[in-house]
Amino acid sequence: MDLRVLAVGDVCGVAGLQFLTERLKALKAERNIDFCVVNGENANVVGVTPRQADDLFSAGADVITLGNHTWVRYELQPYLDSHRRILRPANFAPQCPGRGWGEFKTKSGVELTVVNLMGRFTLDVNTDNPFLVADEILEQVQTKIVLVDHHAEGTSEKRAMGFYLDGRVSAVWGTHTHVQTSDAEVLPDGTGYITDLGMTGPANSVLGIEPEQSIGRFLGDPPRRYDAAAGRCKLEGAIFTIDCETGLCRSAEALRVR
Repeated sequence: MDLRVLAVGDVCGVAGLQFLTERLKALKAERNIDFCVVNGENANVVGVTPRQADDLFSAGADVITLGNHTWVRYELQPYLDSHRRILRPANFAPQCPGRGWGEFKTKSGVELTVVNLMGRFTLDVNTDNPFLVADEILEQVQTKIVLVDHHAEGTSEKRAMGFYLDGRVSAVWGTHTHVQTSDAEVLPDGTGYITDLGMTGPANSVLGIEPEQSIGRFLGDPPRRYDAAAGRCKLEGAIFTIDCETGLCRSAEALRVR
């Protein structure tokens, strides 16, 4: 028996959330998806509110993962404690609200684990080493199928994590950089992998932001609140087909919907 997992790249802004709401359920039906993990940490452009998290679940997310903007919306902190299907990076300090990994069931009863980790290269965050935290979590996991969202800036750090966990987890995907990479593959020991899923939001943008604003930042304009770009949207991610008996990945396929 195979399990089809859809991982959706960072949902960005109102437009990205609306596009996900319009497309995700039909996409899951069309591609025979059994379980869907959505990175939602940019649903509010920066951060995500409890209402937006509810909207992500209503759109079809089975689990929401987060990243370096987890703590931007203070009102999300109680939500993280009360809703087990939303995860924040597991390598935040243990006293932080919420949880970084969890065991879940698909509608057909298949048990699996989802882990949310955050990289440290250039993100300037006070987190534990994600490689060592991954080891600690895997010592506790009871399921054969394990999915890992590695929210990180450096492609080298993401690739290193993929090979570090190769054969020990079912799939590792990167989030955060909002640019889909062309390396969807099954690694030598059977772990599905892609360096970055991409993003879900305005297609004609710089990582979801108005191009003029991003250009202005590089020219030295004074900082201001990010403005989400307008116009047509895209949904990017990857589909992993996983053998339920072994927990290893049969195929990994990048996905882009416009």
